[in-house]
Amino acid sequence: MRTTLDFLLHDWLRVAELTARPRHAEHSAETFAQVLDMCERIAREKYAPFNRLVDTEEPRVVAGPEGDRVVLPQATHEAWHAYAASGMLAAAQDYELGGMQLPYTVEAAGNAFFAKASVSIGAGMLTSGNANLLLAHGTPRQREVFAAAEFAGRWSGTMCLSEPQAGSSLSDIATRAEPDGADFERDPLGPRYRLRGHKMWISAGEHELTENIVHLVLAKIPGPEGRLVAGTRGISLFVVPKKLVDADGRLTGERNDVALAGLNHKCGWRGTSNTLLNFGEGRFRPGGAAGAIGYLVGSPGEGLRCMFHMMNEARIAIGMCAAMLGMAGFEASLEYARQRPQGRPLGPQGKDAAQPQVPIVEHADVKRMLLAQKAYAEGALALELYCAR
Repeated sequence: MRTTLDFLLHDWLRVAELTARPRHAEHSAETFAQVLDMCERIAREKYAPFNRLVDTEEPRVVAGPEGDRVVLPQATHEAWHAYAASGMLAAAQDYELGGMQLPYTVEAAGNAFFAKASVSIGAGMLTSGNANLLLAHGTPRQREVFAAAEFAGRWSGTMCLSEPQAGSSLSDIATRAEPDGADFERDPLGPRYRLRGHKMWISAGEHELTENIVHLVLAKIPGPEGRLVAGTRGISLFVVPKKLVDADGRLTGERNDVALAGLNHKCGWRGTSNTLLNFGEGRFRPGGAAGAIGYLVGSPGEGLRCMFHMMNEARIAIGMCAAMLGMAGFEASLEYARQRPQGRPLGPQGKDAAQPQVPIVEHADVKRMLLAQKAYAEGALALELYCAR
């Protein structure tokens, strides 16, 4: 795949031309190659060998004094820490944020190796997407406290949109966000609310990979009569940490009212947890009261517009995951076709049972099917990189 990536990046998309821009001036084709080398090595060593393991040793729930916790395979822990240490969570960010100021196209190409090696390990895409949204729509303090910790890999992130009764129909969400006290607007982390509701299909919603989890939650602020605004116009966005922090980003030692309600067992996505989360059910009582504490991101009623920043980024990332599943399938098919003997070549000698069988890759129809796989996989990869460019 590396040869294909190099061709797409340099001969087709000409990413080296981006180094003429001031933001990427310190880069070159050589530094881009070094990033791809690093990603390829980590994916080969920390992801690919455990792809089958994480599918069979799926996440499980263990009860504890601080609530239910999710146990993931050790391979997922090691893969996450290797990925975080590589700097890829902040690859496209400013140097001041610990980033590399890489073109997003090169970042996407590097992440392709991880998706091909094991698409279900890790939550890097959600964490970087969460932090990128906060950079675009959060307050300066939200960026300093939450986004910076996510880019560093100390905290991870989620996106909490869907609900059990609403599915993907976001206009029907019922999670409520009510002002938390008379001074709710004066909190240094942003206007403070108490959230109550349920969120379903939340990837990486509960785990012990990082010291904290930053949930971005869509909820509705009730109107003057206490009723929720119908439709998507009433949706607002909140940053809801699993563990509460102070204005400087230090953990306070208090658990927020976010509780694991169960695990979803998704086919092909078992290296990372997929969860049902309850917000504000009262299992934990931050500040002595029920309700998950969340801080408003952006303006009231603008939540869906803000969330689309992360959703659109996730679409490229998930598309890359799908393309790389196809690429992995093609490479596995090609390897099998080269090893599997069956039949003999067409012609008079092909009817001679004394002649050795040939690998099925030599048969015309098998070649046709392999070429179709190759075209689909490489075409999808090209489309992803073009969109990233």
